[in-house]
Amino acid sequence: MTSLVGVGTAVLASIPSPPPEFSKFSIGPLTIHAYALCILLGIVVAMWMTNKRWIAKGGPEDVVWDICIWAIPFGIVGGRLYHVLITDPDYYFGLNGQSAHLGEIPQIWAGGLGIMGAISLGSLGAWIACRRAGVRLPAFLDAVAPGVLLAQAFGRWGNWFNQELFGKPTTLPWGLEIDPTSYNFPPGLPPGTLFQPTFLYESLWNVAGVVLLLALDRKFQLRRGAMFWSYLIWYGTGRIIMETMRIDAADTIVILGIGLRVHMWLAIGMVILGTVGLIYVLAKLRPQRDPGVYLEGREPKPEVDTEEESSVDSNPEATTDTESKDGSLQVKQFTDPEKGTDSEGKSEKNEN
Repeated sequence: MTSLVGVGTAVLASIPSPPPEFSKFSIGPLTIHAYALCILLGIVVAMWMTNKRWIAKGGPEDVVWDICIWAIPFGIVGGRLYHVLITDPDYYFGLNGQSAHLGEIPQIWAGGLGIMGAISLGSLGAWIACRRAGVRLPAFLDAVAPGVLLAQAFGRWGNWFNQELFGKPTTLPWGLEIDPTSYNFPPGLPPGTLFQPTFLYESLWNVAGVVLLLALDRKFQLRRGAMFWSYLIWYGTGRIIMETMRIDAADTIVILGIGLRVHMWLAIGMVILGTVGLIYVLAKLRPQRDPGVYLEGREPKPEVDTEEESSVDSNPEATTDTESKDGSLQVKQFTDPEKGTDSEGKSEKNEN
């Protein structure tokens, strides 16, 4: 993936961006976008990992797929709404003198999904599905958290194909090449300028987070939402770091005299929320018994031992107890008709 770029008499290594024709290809009348494939691959891997972890926790096998039917569409809609309303409303709605692009709002294959919106609305979809399935949302979030982080690692490569969301200019040997004719190339910079490959940084950060979360779960058996809160802390911290490098358009919000990109404020909020949630779980809930994956009253009924029932029914000398009017316990014994008539006798024990 490394190429050599000449700058005067110096030669710098760099990471090339794929040619524009690599970002999409056609199969008959169908156009396939590389960005969409990266998202789809991430979803498939996340579902596979979540299903394995869910079954290991004792959850029913088919529930993961049922929950994903709700959570994934909610997450995609939430991610798109975040991008349109928070990241770039001027472009889509024609604000501040720009031309409106309302027709591009549903075009998620062209790029533009905000993970913070996807997490928020996706969690709502998961909650609805968990209630319908009779399982606990915190248990499912603990199972899905590493898979979501891995899906994000795959999804960031979609930004590479689209040549978007890169960082500041750099002379580092792993700087990212961007096509000077690309819409995303910053104006005023000379062709051949290299940029921080924030897509790669965040992808590697997310993979490292998957390894860390799985190790923590193996060591401490994170439950009751502790894995999910840890995920928010890890991803939010990484996003704060990436936001210090990125130069894509984003609104600046001033709070207490501090002006930061809107994404950084939200990432800080994720870290704070995750920290508070994790402390609460560890301090208040960890000593208690693990409630398992099912909602109270929705636990599956224990299976009846049919062999035991059939053995009782087939016993020719089975007995039944009855109680007489004076309170004494009487026992009626039934014998095989072929061996003799029924006999009746009082029990030796009187309950009075």
